[in-house]
Amino acid sequence: MVAAHTEGEWLHTTVYLALLRGINVGGHATVAMTDLRGLLADLGFADVRSLLQTGNLVFRGEQSAAAEIERRLELEAARRLDLHTDFMVRSAEELTGVIDDNPFPDLAAHDPAHLVVMFLKHAPGDAAVAALRAAITGRETVSSGGRHAYISYPDGIGRSRLTNTLIEAKLGTRGTGRNWNTVRKLAALART
Repeated sequence: MVAAHTEGEWLHTTVYLALLRGINVGGHATVAMTDLRGLLADLGFADVRSLLQTGNLVFRGEQSAAAEIERRLELEAARRLDLHTDFMVRSAEELTGVIDDNPFPDLAAHDPAHLVVMFLKHAPGDAAVAALRAAITGRETVSSGGRHAYISYPDGIGRSRLTNTLIEAKLGTRGTGRNWNTVRKLAALART
């Protein structure tokens, strides 16, 4: 059931993004975007939209802590859709900060497909970021900023040894990556 709200009531809400980890990639954790949009609508969120098939949702809801929304979405996705994955929730304002704080502006402008933002469950400590940097064997570069990390893949992502598994192991937290093109598209969707 969708919560009944008048248009004026939604003016006092926050726009959020939910980025799901590892769905619809290589046949793993397959779920239809219509099912995810329906789940969020049933939970009372409004203006639920999706981008691509890899678990990018934009929606409007009452202001809450991101961790609270993450827990609720993870619990309900498991219960209702048998989908067991991490949700990384950010406000549209936080996403604007991610874009504004990008330490690789030239790469974003000229080769955005090789710039990835990892949205993390928890902010890693300085020692964890140093351990990740020490584990890099190629030309990749990592810059950390709170609950996200920017990763430059100048030689491409597909053959890089800097994998999500290695990143999560060194940072001590789970995350999901989006290339710069997708980050920009999500920001545009959040503004509409």
